Amino acid sequence: MQDHPVTQPASLFGMPTEKGRWVFVGMGLVINLCLGSVYAWSVFVEPLTRYFTGEPGTAVTANEVLLPFSVVLAVFALTMPFTGPIIDRYGPRNVTIIGGVLAGLGWMLASFSSSPLVLSLLFGVSGGIGVGIAYSVLVAVAACWFPDRRGLAVGISVLGVGFSAFFTANLAGYLIAVSGVMNTFRIFGIAIIVLTTLLALPLKFPAPGWVPAGWTPPALKPGEEQPCECDRSMMMRSPSFYGLWACYFLGCLAGLMAISIAKPVGTDVGIEAGLATLLVGFFAIFNGAGRPVFGALTDLITPRKAAIVSFILIGFASLLMWQVPSEPVYILAFAVLWGCLGGWLAIAPTATGSFFGTRDYPRCYGVVFLAFGAGAIAGPQLAGFIKASTGTYLGVFPYVLALALIGMVIAFTLMKPPGLRPVNA
Repeated sequence: MQDHPVTQPASLFGMPTEKGRWVFVGMGLVINLCLGSVYAWSVFVEPLTRYFTGEPGTAVTANEVLLPFSVVLAVFALTMPFTGPIIDRYGPRNVTIIGGVLAGLGWMLASFSSSPLVLSLLFGVSGGIGVGIAYSVLVAVAACWFPDRRGLAVGISVLGVGFSAFFTANLAGYLIAVSGVMNTFRIFGIAIIVLTTLLALPLKFPAPGWVPAGWTPPALKPGEEQPCECDRSMMMRSPSFYGLWACYFLGCLAGLMAISIAKPVGTDVGIEAGLATLLVGFFAIFNGAGRPVFGALTDLITPRKAAIVSFILIGFASLLMWQVPSEPVYILAFAVLWGCLGGWLAIAPTATGSFFGTRDYPRCYGVVFLAFGAGAIAGPQLAGFIKASTGTYLGVFPYVLALALIGMVIAFTLMKPPGLRPVNA
Protein backbone atom coordinates (compact mmCIF):
# COMPACT_ATOMS: atom_id res chain seq x y z
CA MET A 1 0.00 0.00 0.00
CA GLN A 2 1.12 3.52 -0.62
CA ASP A 3 2.36 5.36 2.46
CA HIS A 4 4.24 2.23 3.64
CA PRO A 5 7.75 3.27 4.69
CA VAL A 6 10.64 0.98 3.81
CA THR A 7 11.48 0.64 7.51
CA GLN A 8 9.29 1.63 10.40
CA PRO A 9 10.59 4.69 12.32
CA ALA A 10 11.46 4.26 15.97
CA SER A 11 8.95 6.94 16.95
CA LEU A 12 5.62 8.40 15.91
CA PHE A 13 4.41 11.85 16.97
CA GLY A 14 7.44 12.19 19.25
CA MET A 15 6.68 8.93 21.10
CA PRO A 16 7.89 5.33 20.76
CA THR A 17 6.01 3.71 17.88
CA GLU A 18 4.11 1.38 20.20
CA LYS A 19 2.64 4.44 21.97
CA GLY A 20 2.49 6.84 19.04
CA ARG A 21 0.30 4.45 17.02
CA TRP A 22 -2.56 5.22 19.42
CA VAL A 23 -2.70 8.71 17.91
CA PHE A 24 -3.96 7.14 14.68
CA VAL A 25 -6.75 5.50 16.68
CA GLY A 26 -7.65 8.87 18.19
CA MET A 27 -7.73 10.52 14.78
CA GLY A 28 -9.94 7.74 13.50
CA LEU A 29 -12.27 8.21 16.46
CA VAL A 30 -12.75 11.94 15.81
CA ILE A 31 -13.17 11.52 12.04
CA ASN A 32 -15.75 8.82 12.72
CA LEU A 33 -17.56 11.23 15.04
CA CYS A 34 -18.07 13.39 11.95
CA LEU A 35 -19.03 10.52 9.66
CA GLY A 36 -21.43 9.04 12.23
CA SER A 37 -23.75 12.04 12.27
CA VAL A 38 -26.05 9.98 10.02
CA TYR A 39 -27.00 8.00 13.14
CA ALA A 40 -28.86 11.03 14.47
CA TRP A 41 -31.36 10.59 11.63
CA SER A 42 -34.33 9.88 13.91
CA VAL A 43 -34.09 13.52 15.09
CA PHE A 44 -34.65 14.66 11.49
CA VAL A 45 -37.71 12.45 10.91
CA GLU A 46 -40.41 14.70 12.33
CA PRO A 47 -38.97 18.04 11.02
CA LEU A 48 -38.59 16.53 7.53
CA THR A 49 -42.12 15.13 7.69
CA ARG A 50 -43.43 18.62 8.41
CA TYR A 51 -41.15 20.20 5.79
CA PHE A 52 -42.23 17.88 2.97
CA THR A 53 -45.93 17.82 3.88
CA GLY A 54 -47.91 20.11 1.63
CA GLU A 55 -51.67 20.33 1.33
CA PRO A 56 -53.87 18.07 3.49
CA GLY A 57 -53.75 14.51 2.26
CA THR A 58 -50.18 14.75 0.93
CA ALA A 59 -48.31 13.84 4.12
CA VAL A 60 -45.22 11.69 3.57
CA THR A 61 -45.10 8.20 5.05
CA ALA A 62 -42.74 6.79 7.64
CA ASN A 63 -41.02 4.72 4.96
CA GLU A 64 -40.38 7.78 2.79
CA VAL A 65 -38.73 9.77 5.57
CA LEU A 66 -36.66 6.76 6.67
CA LEU A 67 -35.55 6.07 3.07
CA PRO A 68 -32.59 8.53 3.07
CA PHE A 69 -31.21 6.82 6.19
CA SER A 70 -31.48 3.43 4.48
CA VAL A 71 -29.88 4.71 1.27
CA VAL A 72 -26.91 6.41 2.90
CA LEU A 73 -26.09 3.30 4.94
CA ALA A 74 -26.61 0.98 1.98
CA VAL A 75 -24.37 3.05 -0.31
CA PHE A 76 -21.86 3.30 2.55
CA ALA A 77 -21.66 -0.49 2.65
CA LEU A 78 -21.66 -1.00 -1.13
CA THR A 79 -18.75 1.43 -1.47
CA MET A 80 -16.42 -0.38 0.90
CA PRO A 81 -15.53 -3.42 -1.29
CA PHE A 82 -14.28 -1.06 -4.01
CA THR A 83 -12.16 1.08 -1.71
CA GLY A 84 -9.21 -1.31 -1.27
CA PRO A 85 -7.57 -0.65 -4.66
CA ILE A 86 -8.06 3.09 -4.19
CA ILE A 87 -6.26 2.95 -0.84
CA ASP A 88 -3.45 0.94 -2.47
CA ARG A 89 -3.01 3.58 -5.13
CA TYR A 90 -3.50 6.87 -3.29
CA GLY A 91 -2.75 6.06 0.36
CA PRO A 92 -4.87 6.43 3.50
CA ARG A 93 -4.41 10.18 3.90
CA ASN A 94 -5.65 11.16 0.44
CA VAL A 95 -8.47 8.63 0.37
CA THR A 96 -9.77 9.75 3.76
CA ILE A 97 -9.82 13.38 2.58
CA ILE A 98 -11.74 12.38 -0.55
CA GLY A 99 -14.23 10.46 1.59
CA GLY A 100 -14.70 13.32 4.04
CA VAL A 101 -15.32 15.85 1.27
CA LEU A 102 -17.91 13.60 -0.38
CA ALA A 103 -19.61 12.93 2.96
CA GLY A 104 -19.83 16.65 3.69
CA LEU A 105 -21.13 17.38 0.20
CA GLY A 106 -23.90 14.85 0.82
CA TRP A 107 -25.15 16.88 3.77
CA MET A 108 -24.83 20.15 1.85
CA LEU A 109 -26.65 18.81 -1.21
CA ALA A 110 -29.42 17.52 1.06
CA SER A 111 -30.37 21.11 1.81
CA PHE A 112 -31.60 21.54 -1.79
CA SER A 113 -34.00 18.59 -1.65
CA SER A 114 -37.60 19.07 -2.78
CA SER A 115 -38.89 15.64 -1.72
CA PRO A 116 -37.81 12.59 0.30
CA LEU A 117 -36.81 10.85 -2.94
CA VAL A 118 -34.53 13.71 -4.00
CA LEU A 119 -33.14 13.82 -0.46
CA SER A 120 -32.41 10.09 -0.67
CA LEU A 121 -30.50 10.56 -3.92
CA LEU A 122 -28.53 13.68 -2.97
CA PHE A 123 -27.79 12.83 0.66
CA GLY A 124 -27.78 9.06 0.34
CA VAL A 125 -25.51 8.62 -2.67
CA SER A 126 -22.84 11.30 -2.13
CA GLY A 127 -22.90 10.98 1.65
CA GLY A 128 -22.89 7.19 1.56
CA ILE A 129 -19.95 7.00 -0.85
CA GLY A 130 -17.97 9.44 1.26
CA VAL A 131 -18.64 7.66 4.54
CA GLY A 132 -17.83 4.27 2.98
CA ILE A 133 -14.52 5.46 1.58
CA ALA A 134 -13.29 7.18 4.74
CA TYR A 135 -14.59 4.56 7.16
CA SER A 136 -12.87 1.69 5.36
CA VAL A 137 -9.52 3.49 5.60
CA LEU A 138 -9.88 4.14 9.32
CA VAL A 139 -10.77 0.52 10.12
CA ALA A 140 -7.83 -0.73 8.04
CA VAL A 141 -5.37 1.70 9.69
CA ALA A 142 -6.41 0.56 13.19
CA ALA A 143 -6.36 -3.13 12.25
CA CYS A 144 -2.91 -2.94 10.65
CA TRP A 145 -1.24 -0.94 13.42
CA PHE A 146 -2.58 -3.25 16.18
CA PRO A 147 -2.05 -6.94 15.42
CA ASP A 148 -1.72 -7.43 19.18
CA ARG A 149 -4.89 -5.58 20.27
CA ARG A 150 -6.91 -5.47 17.09
CA GLY A 151 -10.37 -5.68 18.67
CA LEU A 152 -9.74 -2.88 21.14
CA ALA A 153 -8.08 -0.56 18.61
CA VAL A 154 -10.74 -1.05 15.95
CA GLY A 155 -13.44 -0.71 18.61
CA ILE A 156 -12.10 2.62 19.85
CA SER A 157 -11.67 3.95 16.30
CA VAL A 158 -15.22 3.10 15.24
CA LEU A 159 -16.56 4.23 18.63
CA GLY A 160 -16.74 7.66 17.04
CA VAL A 161 -19.44 6.54 14.61
CA GLY A 162 -21.70 5.24 17.33
CA PHE A 163 -20.93 7.96 19.85
CA SER A 164 -21.53 10.66 17.25
CA ALA A 165 -25.27 10.85 17.85
CA PHE A 166 -24.60 11.80 21.49
CA PHE A 167 -23.32 15.12 20.14
CA THR A 168 -25.05 15.46 16.81
CA ALA A 169 -28.59 14.51 17.88
CA ASN A 170 -28.81 17.34 20.40
CA LEU A 171 -26.86 19.72 18.17
CA ALA A 172 -29.17 18.91 15.26
CA GLY A 173 -32.23 19.42 17.45
CA TYR A 174 -30.95 22.85 18.51
CA LEU A 175 -29.97 23.93 15.00
CA ILE A 176 -33.27 22.76 13.52
CA ALA A 177 -35.13 24.80 16.14
CA VAL A 178 -33.19 28.01 15.48
CA SER A 179 -32.38 27.83 11.76
CA GLY A 180 -34.52 25.13 10.15
CA VAL A 181 -33.80 21.62 8.96
CA MET A 182 -32.23 22.57 5.60
CA ASN A 183 -29.79 25.06 7.13
CA THR A 184 -28.81 22.34 9.61
CA PHE A 185 -27.84 20.11 6.68
CA ARG A 186 -25.56 22.86 5.34
CA ILE A 187 -23.86 23.48 8.70
CA PHE A 188 -23.19 19.77 9.19
CA GLY A 189 -21.73 19.47 5.69
CA ILE A 190 -19.23 22.30 6.09
CA ALA A 191 -18.09 21.08 9.50
CA ILE A 192 -17.53 17.52 8.23
CA ILE A 193 -15.40 18.66 5.29
CA VAL A 194 -13.16 20.92 7.38
CA LEU A 195 -12.59 18.56 10.31
CA THR A 196 -12.05 15.42 8.24
CA THR A 197 -9.52 17.10 5.94
CA LEU A 198 -7.41 18.43 8.80
CA LEU A 199 -7.41 15.20 10.81
CA ALA A 200 -6.61 12.96 7.83
CA LEU A 201 -3.29 14.62 7.02
CA PRO A 202 -1.01 12.43 9.25
CA LEU A 203 -2.65 9.05 8.44
CA LYS A 204 -0.44 6.22 7.13
CA PHE A 205 -0.01 2.43 7.36
CA PRO A 206 2.82 0.58 9.12
CA ALA A 207 5.56 -1.09 7.10
CA PRO A 208 4.62 -4.53 5.71
CA GLY A 209 5.23 -7.20 8.34
CA TRP A 210 5.63 -4.70 11.20
CA VAL A 211 4.79 -5.96 14.68
CA PRO A 212 5.01 -4.13 18.01
CA ALA A 213 8.29 -4.50 19.87
CA GLY A 214 8.23 -7.41 22.27
CA TRP A 215 5.06 -8.95 20.86
CA THR A 216 4.82 -12.34 19.18
CA PRO A 217 1.62 -13.95 17.87
CA PRO A 218 0.10 -16.30 20.48
CA ALA A 219 1.05 -19.95 20.18
CA LEU A 220 -1.50 -22.30 18.66
CA LYS A 221 -3.44 -24.54 21.02
CA PRO A 222 -3.70 -28.27 20.28
CA GLY A 223 -5.97 -28.84 17.29
CA GLU A 224 -5.93 -25.18 16.16
CA GLU A 225 -5.07 -24.26 12.58
CA GLN A 226 -2.42 -21.71 11.65
CA PRO A 227 -4.15 -18.35 10.98
CA CYS A 228 -4.89 -17.78 7.31
CA GLU A 229 -3.54 -14.80 5.38
CA CYS A 230 -6.27 -14.93 2.75
CA ASP A 231 -7.03 -12.81 -0.25
CA ARG A 232 -10.65 -11.91 -0.92
CA SER A 233 -11.42 -14.78 -3.29
CA MET A 234 -9.99 -17.34 -0.85
CA MET A 235 -12.00 -15.87 2.00
CA MET A 236 -15.22 -16.13 0.01
CA ARG A 237 -14.69 -19.87 -0.52
CA SER A 238 -14.80 -20.50 3.22
CA PRO A 239 -17.98 -21.41 5.17
CA SER A 240 -16.62 -19.21 7.96
CA PHE A 241 -17.08 -16.16 5.73
CA TYR A 242 -20.76 -16.93 5.21
CA GLY A 243 -21.28 -17.58 8.92
CA LEU A 244 -19.64 -14.25 9.79
CA TRP A 245 -21.59 -12.45 7.06
CA ALA A 246 -24.94 -13.87 8.18
CA CYS A 247 -24.33 -13.04 11.84
CA TYR A 248 -23.20 -9.52 10.97
CA PHE A 249 -26.32 -9.03 8.86
CA LEU A 250 -28.66 -10.25 11.60
CA GLY A 251 -26.94 -8.18 14.30
CA CYS A 252 -27.08 -5.03 12.17
CA LEU A 253 -30.64 -5.68 10.97
CA ALA A 254 -31.88 -5.88 14.54
CA GLY A 255 -29.84 -2.87 15.68
CA LEU A 256 -30.68 -0.63 12.74
CA MET A 257 -34.38 -1.39 13.06
CA ALA A 258 -34.13 -0.06 16.62
CA ILE A 259 -31.91 2.95 15.87
CA SER A 260 -34.14 4.16 13.04
CA ILE A 261 -37.23 4.27 15.27
CA ALA A 262 -35.69 5.21 18.63
CA LYS A 263 -37.52 8.51 19.04
CA PRO A 264 -40.96 7.41 17.73
CA VAL A 265 -40.96 4.34 20.00
CA GLY A 266 -40.17 6.59 22.94
CA THR A 267 -43.20 8.75 22.25
CA ASP A 268 -45.30 5.59 21.74
CA VAL A 269 -44.56 4.47 25.32
CA GLY A 270 -45.41 7.91 26.72
CA ILE A 271 -42.11 9.83 26.75
CA GLU A 272 -42.38 13.55 25.94
CA ALA A 273 -40.99 14.45 22.49
CA GLY A 274 -38.19 16.69 23.78
CA LEU A 275 -36.99 14.06 26.22
CA ALA A 276 -37.17 11.43 23.47
CA THR A 277 -34.73 13.55 21.43
CA LEU A 278 -32.36 13.80 24.39
CA LEU A 279 -32.54 10.05 24.86
CA VAL A 280 -31.32 9.49 21.29
CA GLY A 281 -28.10 11.19 22.35
CA PHE A 282 -28.05 9.14 25.55
CA PHE A 283 -28.39 5.89 23.60
CA ALA A 284 -25.49 6.97 21.41
CA ILE A 285 -23.24 6.62 24.46
CA PHE A 286 -24.06 2.92 24.53
CA ASN A 287 -23.67 2.59 20.77
CA GLY A 288 -20.22 4.10 21.04
CA ALA A 289 -19.22 2.24 24.20
CA GLY A 290 -20.37 -1.06 22.71
CA ARG A 291 -17.57 -0.91 20.16
CA PRO A 292 -14.49 -0.96 22.42
CA VAL A 293 -16.31 -3.16 24.98
CA PHE A 294 -17.21 -5.82 22.42
CA GLY A 295 -13.86 -5.31 20.69
CA ALA A 296 -12.01 -6.13 23.90
CA LEU A 297 -14.46 -8.97 24.59
CA THR A 298 -13.76 -10.38 21.13
CA ASP A 299 -10.02 -10.31 21.83
CA LEU A 300 -10.65 -12.07 25.15
CA ILE A 301 -13.21 -14.80 24.40
CA THR A 302 -13.14 -15.19 20.55
CA PRO A 303 -15.43 -13.61 17.94
CA ARG A 304 -17.94 -16.49 18.05
CA LYS A 305 -18.55 -16.23 21.80
CA ALA A 306 -18.77 -12.43 21.60
CA ALA A 307 -21.39 -12.79 18.83
CA ILE A 308 -23.46 -15.18 20.94
CA VAL A 309 -23.34 -12.76 23.89
CA SER A 310 -24.57 -9.99 21.57
CA PHE A 311 -27.51 -12.05 20.31
CA ILE A 312 -28.50 -13.04 23.85
CA LEU A 313 -28.63 -9.36 24.85
CA ILE A 314 -30.59 -8.39 21.71
CA GLY A 315 -33.12 -11.15 22.37
CA PHE A 316 -33.50 -10.14 26.02
CA ALA A 317 -34.07 -6.47 25.19
CA SER A 318 -36.59 -7.32 22.46
CA LEU A 319 -38.51 -9.67 24.73
CA LEU A 320 -38.82 -6.94 27.35
CA MET A 321 -40.11 -4.39 24.82
CA TRP A 322 -42.58 -6.91 23.42
CA GLN A 323 -43.99 -8.08 26.73
CA VAL A 324 -43.71 -5.10 29.10
CA PRO A 325 -43.41 -1.86 27.08
CA SER A 326 -42.95 1.07 29.45
CA GLU A 327 -40.70 4.06 29.91
CA PRO A 328 -38.07 2.32 32.11
CA VAL A 329 -38.06 -0.78 29.89
CA TYR A 330 -37.72 1.42 26.79
CA ILE A 331 -34.62 3.13 28.20
CA LEU A 332 -33.02 -0.15 29.25
CA ALA A 333 -33.90 -2.04 26.06
CA PHE A 334 -32.76 0.65 23.66
CA ALA A 335 -29.51 1.18 25.54
CA VAL A 336 -28.84 -2.55 25.07
CA LEU A 337 -29.92 -2.58 21.40
CA TRP A 338 -27.78 0.44 20.51
CA GLY A 339 -24.86 -1.03 22.43
CA CYS A 340 -25.11 -4.36 20.61
CA LEU A 341 -25.25 -2.68 17.20
CA GLY A 342 -22.09 -0.80 18.14
CA GLY A 343 -20.61 -4.08 19.27
CA TRP A 344 -21.07 -5.63 15.83
CA LEU A 345 -19.06 -2.78 14.30
CA ALA A 346 -16.14 -4.11 16.37
CA ILE A 347 -16.85 -7.86 16.34
CA ALA A 348 -17.03 -8.14 12.54
CA PRO A 349 -13.82 -6.26 11.58
CA THR A 350 -11.92 -8.01 14.36
CA ALA A 351 -13.23 -11.41 13.24
CA THR A 352 -12.25 -10.61 9.65
CA GLY A 353 -8.65 -9.97 10.66
CA SER A 354 -8.55 -12.93 13.05
CA PHE A 355 -10.09 -15.40 10.59
CA PHE A 356 -8.60 -14.18 7.31
CA GLY A 357 -5.55 -12.05 8.18
CA THR A 358 -4.55 -8.54 7.08
CA ARG A 359 -2.83 -9.37 3.77
CA ASP A 360 -5.91 -8.20 1.80
CA TYR A 361 -7.81 -6.65 4.71
CA PRO A 362 -9.48 -3.61 3.08
CA ARG A 363 -10.97 -5.71 0.29
CA CYS A 364 -11.89 -8.61 2.60
CA TYR A 365 -13.64 -6.44 5.16
CA GLY A 366 -15.30 -4.48 2.37
CA VAL A 367 -17.15 -7.64 1.33
CA VAL A 368 -17.97 -8.57 4.94
CA PHE A 369 -19.30 -5.06 5.47
CA LEU A 370 -21.92 -5.61 2.77
CA ALA A 371 -23.83 -7.36 5.56
CA PHE A 372 -24.17 -3.98 7.26
CA GLY A 373 -25.49 -2.50 4.03
CA ALA A 374 -28.06 -5.24 3.68
CA GLY A 375 -29.17 -4.57 7.24
CA ALA A 376 -29.30 -0.85 6.51
CA ILE A 377 -31.64 -1.40 3.58
CA ALA A 378 -33.88 -3.93 5.28
CA GLY A 379 -33.92 -2.65 8.87
CA PRO A 380 -35.55 0.80 8.66
CA GLN A 381 -37.84 -0.27 5.80
CA LEU A 382 -38.99 -3.37 7.68
CA ALA A 383 -39.65 -1.20 10.73
CA GLY A 384 -41.70 1.18 8.60
CA PHE A 385 -43.66 -1.73 7.05
CA ILE A 386 -44.44 -3.19 10.48
CA LYS A 387 -45.58 0.23 11.71
CA ALA A 388 -47.90 0.59 8.73
CA SER A 389 -49.25 -2.94 9.23
CA THR A 390 -49.76 -2.88 13.00
CA GLY A 391 -50.23 0.83 13.68
CA THR A 392 -47.36 0.88 16.19
CA TYR A 393 -43.60 0.57 16.16
CA LEU A 394 -43.86 -1.80 19.13
CA GLY A 395 -44.80 -4.55 16.67
CA VAL A 396 -41.14 -4.60 15.57
CA PHE A 397 -39.84 -6.39 18.65
CA PRO A 398 -41.17 -9.95 18.20
CA TYR A 399 -39.35 -9.97 14.87
CA VAL A 400 -36.12 -8.70 16.43
CA LEU A 401 -36.34 -11.49 19.03
CA ALA A 402 -36.65 -14.07 16.25
CA LEU A 403 -33.62 -12.61 14.45
CA ALA A 404 -31.56 -12.89 17.64
CA LEU A 405 -32.46 -16.57 18.07
CA ILE A 406 -31.50 -17.34 14.47
CA GLY A 407 -28.24 -15.44 14.93
CA MET A 408 -27.28 -17.49 17.99
CA VAL A 409 -27.67 -20.73 16.02
CA ILE A 410 -25.60 -19.48 13.07
CA ALA A 411 -22.87 -18.07 15.31
CA PHE A 412 -22.55 -21.33 17.21
CA THR A 413 -22.36 -23.50 14.08
CA LEU A 414 -20.47 -21.43 11.48
CA MET A 415 -18.71 -18.43 12.99
CA LYS A 416 -15.27 -19.94 13.63
CA PRO A 417 -11.74 -19.82 12.13
CA PRO A 418 -11.75 -21.31 8.63
CA GLY A 419 -8.72 -23.61 8.95
CA LEU A 420 -7.50 -22.58 5.48
CA ARG A 421 -3.89 -22.98 4.39
CA PRO A 422 -2.05 -19.63 4.70
CA VAL A 423 -1.22 -17.71 1.53
CA ASN A 424 2.34 -16.49 1.05
CA ALA A 425 2.38 -12.71 1.08
